[in-house]
Amino acid sequence: MDNILFPAVVIGGLVPIVLPICIIFIGKMHKNIRTINTGWALGQAALIGWLISSTYKAFTGRFHPYSFDTSVDISRIFNFGFMREGIFWGWPSSHTTIAFAMAVTLIILYSRNKSFKYLALIYAFYVGLGVSVSIHWFSDFTAGAIIGSVVGIVVGKSFRDKLAVI
Repeated sequence: MDNILFPAVVIGGLVPIVLPICIIFIGKMHKNIRTINTGWALGQAALIGWLISSTYKAFTGRFHPYSFDTSVDISRIFNFGFMREGIFWGWPSSHTTIAFAMAVTLIILYSRNKSFKYLALIYAFYVGLGVSVSIHWFSDFTAGAIIGSVVGIVVGKSFRDKLAVI
């Protein structure tokens, strides 16, 4: 199962960078304000999701599942304090937070498009569950999904309302 889900780590790291840039570029090529708006919304959702999850990680410093002997339960070990384990270790999962932030943003911006909804949710769950069986705990996935969904709701509504004014 790890072999099928491990690419989620790479996909979850690249898509938030590449996708918004590509969508903005395509929107500018076609002079489509809705597409440009979507690219900026996804970029903002990804950035805010990353900032929030990194801030939490700076204070929690949770060990990854593969850090120690698997016969010992380390799932409850946190290194609370500022930057005890940096921003790349810990709770919540940044991959999941960003994936859900982007997915929920798309769902709100394209609420009538069922294909976008399903693809966005499949992407978010693939990334989230993929990292939860490889580099994170399931609770890191759960927290990331909740935080990312809230970020996506706020960003999606903000950009949707912006488009209504234009």
